[in-house]
Amino acid sequence: MTELTWVRVCALTDIRPLGARTIPHRKGEIAVFRCGDDSVFAVLNRCPHKQGPLSEGIVHGHRVACPLHSWVIDLESGEAVAPDVGCTPKIPTKVEDGAVWLAVPA
Repeated sequence: MTELTWVRVCALTDIRPLGARTIPHRKGEIAVFRCGDDSVFAVLNRCPHKQGPLSEGIVHGHRVACPLHSWVIDLESGEAVAPDVGCTPKIPTKVEDGAVWLAVPA
């Protein structure tokens, strides 16, 4: 099992509601999303279809629409919404005292 390390990446207010910010990582850029209800999700910043930058997509509910071909990705699971099929890796997140934290492989 891979050990995870929690890393503080920003303040919640650094991400606009229904927006995203990107975090560099050795395995690929991570997109951190803030939904309208202030929940926070993170996935690798690439759509499973054509590797589109999900951070540039439109956030609605707990989903994001890829800006390239409108594939919809469920941010809670990283899975594409039917009829599309595919998945982008999800990164565990938490918000504590107004700070956003990601669990990344050590």
